[in-house]
Amino acid sequence: MLPVEHAELFRRPPPPGQSRESSIRLDADGRFWHAGELVRHPGMQAAFATWIRRHPDDGRYVLCNGYDWTYFSVDDVPHFVRGISRAGEGLRLSLSDGTEELLDPASLRLGARDALYCRVKAGAFEARFTPGAQSALWPHLMEGAQGEPQLEVGGRRYPIR
Repeated sequence: MLPVEHAELFRRPPPPGQSRESSIRLDADGRFWHAGELVRHPGMQAAFATWIRRHPDDGRYVLCNGYDWTYFSVDDVPHFVRGISRAGEGLRLSLSDGTEELLDPASLRLGARDALYCRVKAGAFEARFTPGAQSALWPHLMEGAQGEPQLEVGGRRYPIR
């Protein structure tokens, strides 16, 4: 069992002379930055994406590799939908942390500049669709009686708030 599976890990003080605060930032396009510089190594970008959690006491975003953790800032959302595919009667999301899960169509909402968002990770986090993933929804988008956008999945229509 990894230390991250125990809330006590997040209550431990930082190493001497260190802080739990960091200059790591996840921008609105899903890219990580550190000390004002883009993290250029693709492996580090991918690792950071898999380390995203919430602090169990204060709810702030943290990066945790299983053994240690630090706070980081998020400009928009902590996860991104990078692709979609059919999954029986539903749609499967490919997320920025390399995981896949079924879309909860009732969680869809429109944000600024018509960006599409949904809840992921059993509703614990919000994710924004990348432009490519949002475009892939086109065959499933319908117009409601008053012109409002709706998603049709499994023979059922869901309003997009």
